[in-house]
Amino acid sequence: MKESNINKAYELAAERYAALDIDVEKVLSALQNVQLSLHCWQADDVTGFESSATLSGGIQTTGNYPGKARNIDELRADILKAASLIPGDHRLNLHEIYGDFGNKFVDRDQVEPEHFESWMQWASENNMKLDFNSTSFSHPKSGDLSLSNPDEGIRNFWIEHTKRCRRIAEEMGKRQNDPCIMNLWVHDGSKDITVNRMKYRELLKDSLDQIFAQEYHNMKDCIESKVFGIGLESYTVGSNDFYIGYASQNNKIITLDTGHFHPTESVADKVSSMLLFVPELMLHVSRPIRWDSDHVTIMNDETLDLCKEIVRCDAMNRVHIGLDYFDASINRIGAYVIGSRATLKCMLQALLEPLHLLRKYEANGQGFERLALMEECKSLLWNAVWDMFCLRNDVPVGESFIEEVQKYESEVTSKR
Repeated sequence: MKESNINKAYELAAERYAALDIDVEKVLSALQNVQLSLHCWQADDVTGFESSATLSGGIQTTGNYPGKARNIDELRADILKAASLIPGDHRLNLHEIYGDFGNKFVDRDQVEPEHFESWMQWASENNMKLDFNSTSFSHPKSGDLSLSNPDEGIRNFWIEHTKRCRRIAEEMGKRQNDPCIMNLWVHDGSKDITVNRMKYRELLKDSLDQIFAQEYHNMKDCIESKVFGIGLESYTVGSNDFYIGYASQNNKIITLDTGHFHPTESVADKVSSMLLFVPELMLHVSRPIRWDSDHVTIMNDETLDLCKEIVRCDAMNRVHIGLDYFDASINRIGAYVIGSRATLKCMLQALLEPLHLLRKYEANGQGFERLALMEECKSLLWNAVWDMFCLRNDVPVGESFIEEVQKYESEVTSKR
């Protein structure tokens, strides 16, 4: 696409939005400050570098597209390639199993900040800050229950693991001079009916109390609920209700994964309610289809509504946005780029909404005018503003990123 055409379209868009009293330059400045937390596990199907064990603990990756990352160097190269096609400066979200273990087995209750030293150096060299996750799945001691396990030895193992993950996140935050967001999600549940719901939740609460007893200043804790996991369909210990209560009582960040709710629920509707009672939110954005799945994020109504609600709540500084899908059925770098760009496109449209005028209509009881303007905004020239955002960030404009992904596949991933 010619730069002159991009500029012309942008000028027309700026003029049209100015008629609605929207300064597109201010919008672009706000979008530039949006940092997505890119999920490292899209590049290798949540395998990590701890062992060759298959996925377990209620999660699953489907597909076998060739060229997945097989080691830490390939993973980093794939992440950098994806980042080069996404406008803006973004973060990287690591699971504990992605440590640099030097081809040695380090059990999860023995992990140390030193196992992520090379990641911290790499992130600094590539202007990419880190977030972190404890890893309760795909381990001999995972089973159906981890932090809620009645077996004291197993439960203490996972408590120690999570404590060490918080210490690693603290070191990451200190090194990058920006808080590392650490997410805690466990798969704990039951395949069939349980008569001990309270018991397991009491154990989970006690485990969390022990884990969070140590206060840190360079990391932030998130707790994430789940609807169910594969093989654990009847009961989930860490439900949404459980974590809402715990986070509200203990001033923790709640993670809302868009794939962890009933298909008819609106995650966007949860934002305003939760922000009244918890300090911040973490979003894991994916695309659920029929059940708790992790399809590649696209620019659909659910993602758009979520971004609009963040802006409408004036919560850009209280909501962290991460991606969480793992599609092994298509080119993995392409999946990274599609989902990231789609999320940013939704955020751009949210920032371009003439909110002041819509709220004026609403306050005056002008329902027709409000709905009419919301509909008209759908066809405004937001895509011309998006093209300019890509151009200024020196990333491919429009569909031209497809060729870049194909070239990388031809030259790199197809040879693995």
